[in-house]
Amino acid sequence: MEKVRLQDLAKKLGVKVKDVQEVLKEWGIEKSNFAYLEEEEIQIVLDHFGKETTQEIKEEKKEEKVESAQEKEPTKEEKPPQKVKEEARRKETFKREERPAPKKEEKPVHKPKPVPQAVAQPAPKPPSPPPTQKVEAREEKKAQKEEEQILKKLEKQIEKKQKKEEQEEEIKIVQIPEIVTVRELAELLRVPPNVVMAELLKKGVLATINQTVPSEVALQVAEALGFLAEIKKEEEETLEEEIPDHWEKLPRPPIVVVMGHVDHGKTTLLDTIRKTNVAEREKGGITQHIGASVVQLPDGRKITFLDTPGHEAFTSLRARGAQITDIAVLVVAADDGVMPQTVEAINHARAFNVPIIVAVNKIDKPGADPQRVRRELSELGLIPEEWGGDTIFVDVSAKTGQNVETLLEYILLLAEILELKARVEGPAKGTVIESKLDKQRGPVATLIVQEGTLKVGDPVVAGTTYGKIRAMFDDKGRKLNSAGPSTPVEVLGFEELPMAGDTFIVVEDEKKARQIAEIRKQKKEQQEKLSRGLMLEDVFKKIEEGELNELRLILKTDTIGSLEALKKALTELSTPEVSVRILHGAVGGITENDVMLAKASQAIIIGFNTRPDLKAKETAEREKVDIKLYSIIYEAIEDVKNALRGLLKPIQKEVVLGSAEVRATFKIKGVGTVAGCYVLDGKIVRNANARLIRDGVVIYTGKIESLKRFKEDVQEVARGFECGVKLKDYNDVKVGDIIECYEVKLEKPSL
Repeated sequence: MEKVRLQDLAKKLGVKVKDVQEVLKEWGIEKSNFAYLEEEEIQIVLDHFGKETTQEIKEEKKEEKVESAQEKEPTKEEKPPQKVKEEARRKETFKREERPAPKKEEKPVHKPKPVPQAVAQPAPKPPSPPPTQKVEAREEKKAQKEEEQILKKLEKQIEKKQKKEEQEEEIKIVQIPEIVTVRELAELLRVPPNVVMAELLKKGVLATINQTVPSEVALQVAEALGFLAEIKKEEEETLEEEIPDHWEKLPRPPIVVVMGHVDHGKTTLLDTIRKTNVAEREKGGITQHIGASVVQLPDGRKITFLDTPGHEAFTSLRARGAQITDIAVLVVAADDGVMPQTVEAINHARAFNVPIIVAVNKIDKPGADPQRVRRELSELGLIPEEWGGDTIFVDVSAKTGQNVETLLEYILLLAEILELKARVEGPAKGTVIESKLDKQRGPVATLIVQEGTLKVGDPVVAGTTYGKIRAMFDDKGRKLNSAGPSTPVEVLGFEELPMAGDTFIVVEDEKKARQIAEIRKQKKEQQEKLSRGLMLEDVFKKIEEGELNELRLILKTDTIGSLEALKKALTELSTPEVSVRILHGAVGGITENDVMLAKASQAIIIGFNTRPDLKAKETAEREKVDIKLYSIIYEAIEDVKNALRGLLKPIQKEVVLGSAEVRATFKIKGVGTVAGCYVLDGKIVRNANARLIRDGVVIYTGKIESLKRFKEDVQEVARGFECGVKLKDYNDVKVGDIIECYEVKLEKPSL
């Protein structure tokens, strides 16, 4: 089929050129007035304006050729072109009407379509049709086949375009997870991964196919590829919302931790309580292994005891945000009195606002003085009820069992006052107490259920790991199918070991549990790079933002006098906006326990004439805890005061750039002594600070005035090269001296 200009086609159809262009635009085709149209494009226009086939255009073309040939014939009288065309058309019609109908029977492949009278088929002559008529018939059949093929192609193209449009509508808005890999992002956007990687390269990010992409960058990539993107809210953030709160909350047993100094009878007291109240035990009881135990009183009421060491339990669990302990029992030996670890245990309990019951132990021993314990503890703020205070004191003997039942009664009484309640129905939620790797059973975790009921077969997420509860045991080693609030259980089924202090929660299925664990794991890796404890440089900023209303400090000094003086001076720095609170103060070096307490409570450690031990220093660096050391009391007070006001001065930090050894000296008239040096380490920089060291003693501090290499001035000289150095205003340089080059940087204070 011959090509037709867009303008000519519009004229033949009797429509405007603009209308034809708009029809083509709907199909994504843009054409100018004089552009030629393809067969498919012509058919689109004809279908739209009601024409039957492309054959009609072909016939009209033939007509035009005949008319143009007739116009070219010489005529006696010149007539207007329009009249000539009309006459030619009338003659042709007259001739065709005179011809008889064809006698030959034809078997058409396709049913012929009606054609206009002006282009009616010429009838063949009876004896033998002329060769031109056979050619025309063949051409007509061929045109019909071509037309069918064109129509099929057009239908396929229409179907493809419709599918594309549907896909575009579906992915018009894309939700991108907060943590997504290049592969996952490419799948979301339905593009090849190399397209995403190319877009990342444009933004200066070089990433592999399995590398994580920050959510902000992923958002930019999606928008660059023509998508409306938004950050998808993580599933773990909606967990709390998914748990309905319409269930009734019922009283639950209290969770109690026993604390105190070494050898004051904590373990003996716990063993006595268990033996007194637990009637039967299976062989090889695993109470010590499970980390928690349940004691049932004769009237059926229960108490859950944590077997982990007192203050260490607080720091390790609280550092991860666990809030499981309801009551702390402070064990103090009546014959020994208050000891350093006793004070430490009190400070740990107070740091987390846990009520304390004091058990004055070993009252059966000779030399026991319970009143002395009361006096010493009252000085620390624990005033007995009989003295008008609010702290319960119970005199007990863990060895004989004297008054142990009274202690348990007081624990239950305090639990009633605290109104400890939890929902029993619904999915379980709680905390991991400890975990271990068993050679036969695999990862084993000890959990305390705080809300809901934990059942065998439940899929759970704990921190950055997940699993399905395959088996569950109580504190006596008996198998359980379910466990309610305040119940400690040992479970099997975790994929990896969960961390002590991690919160666990039951989810819909194992797939969701795995997804949430992966999200948390990636999020934790990112946060660990940025997370740090509270620094004194941030104090004023957090005060201004309203995030901080209490500055917590841990004091370690060399003497009691210094401790009391610092406590008094620092407490008096409190302002109406921010109060200064001393969480813990003691005499001695800074220990790992101090660092863990500072991490858990977002506190700052101040050491006066003391130093952290190696383990404490490593822990502080790992946990990003700020330790400030002083030898003058007024400096410590001034720094805390300035931190509260936001007036801490920048710290000058010296950074050594390099060192060079003097191997020759040259005296130059009008210049002075130039040292011929060999750079031993780093680099020597012109105009940098320098010091001259002779036999380990600094004899000059100043600047490098000039630096040369083979008579040429240079900016710096690297290690392994020789150079000439002239020190500013100093000429007494000798062979063997060391010139050290350094710079001073100003850093933000970290108190």
